Amino acid sequence: MPPPGHNGSTTGRVLVVDDQAANVRVVSVLLARNGFEVIPAGSGADALAAAAERKPDLILLDMMMPGMDGFELLDALRAQPGLRDVPAVFLTAAHDRDLLLRAFDAGAVDYVTKPFMPEELLARVGAHIGLKQTRDRLERVARERRELVNLVAHDLKNPLTSVLFATEMLQQADCNPQRAPRYLQIIHDSAQDAVGYIRRYLESQASALDSAKVRAASPQSADLRDTARWLAERYELQLEGCGMRLLLHLPERSCRVAIDRLVLRQVAENLVSNAMKYAPAGGELELVVRASSPGYWQLLAQDRGPGIPPVKQRELFKPFQRLGEHDPSGGLSSGLGLSLARQIIADAGGQLWYEDRAGGGACFVIELPQAPD
Repeated sequence: MPPPGHNGSTTGRVLVVDDQAANVRVVSVLLARNGFEVIPAGSGADALAAAAERKPDLILLDMMMPGMDGFELLDALRAQPGLRDVPAVFLTAAHDRDLLLRAFDAGAVDYVTKPFMPEELLARVGAHIGLKQTRDRLERVARERRELVNLVAHDLKNPLTSVLFATEMLQQADCNPQRAPRYLQIIHDSAQDAVGYIRRYLESQASALDSAKVRAASPQSADLRDTARWLAERYELQLEGCGMRLLLHLPERSCRVAIDRLVLRQVAENLVSNAMKYAPAGGELELVVRASSPGYWQLLAQDRGPGIPPVKQRELFKPFQRLGEHDPSGGLSSGLGLSLARQIIADAGGQLWYEDRAGGGACFVIELPQAPD
């Protein structure tokens, strides 16, 4: 009988290890006929090499083999980070209770005695592969949920920080009445951005396939000049509050790049907020849009702050790394911003990198492909 759920396609990959070629052949034929992909191995060394090349869903291994026996092989497999979670089932002619207990102590999840009944072997193989695949799916779902939470938290941080800034300015006793409408506009626009991000995540989760089809049918594009102007308008007062000047250097002609407009804003906001946190008061932030290599445009965010020490530059775009030892955001920074930003730009076919600014300071460069006409 085929294993439950068998539909003629491969139901799992099984590494079969036995020093007796006839045993390997019998087990391999039985499993292959019932939809399993089989990786045969005649020794422990062969099994290690095969498992490293193609990770199995289950390992069927003989307990007693010359050279590296089943216990030594299982220890070697468990020492490999990518293989330690693969379930192992011993095939053995032994009925010694102590030997079987040793097998479980070594990490085996089950055993089948020789000679075996085909139905029993298939049932055990199917059950353990099913458990592993279910565990893998649950781990994948958990990982995707963690990534989504990180993305949402990262993208909501900047608009909510803008809301907090404008609210605090309005609450000051000496708040300039002429600026109150501008602060209210910041609150309104930032709240709209936050709601828009949430709505987009909810829609993407509900209809990921349809969204992908829409994006493929109508490629997104954004103008780097418009993005720089939007950043200047949104953060002008916040930069002023930090004692910083904002300078824009924009080309006269359009410079449309192949990325969603809101996504580009989110990435660029991260660079501006980093400059506000780490560049000293009285400094400046320059946003520069310029042509790069043929078919590419760049957006530069450069300040006159302390820059990034060489030892930190190597870790700069790794998750949970901050630009400095001190977190000026008071615990609001997760250290995920630059890591996520680089991944977003890479997904759009571009690059994000850091370089020391001539004359001192930090310079972050976003490079993106030009949008098709």
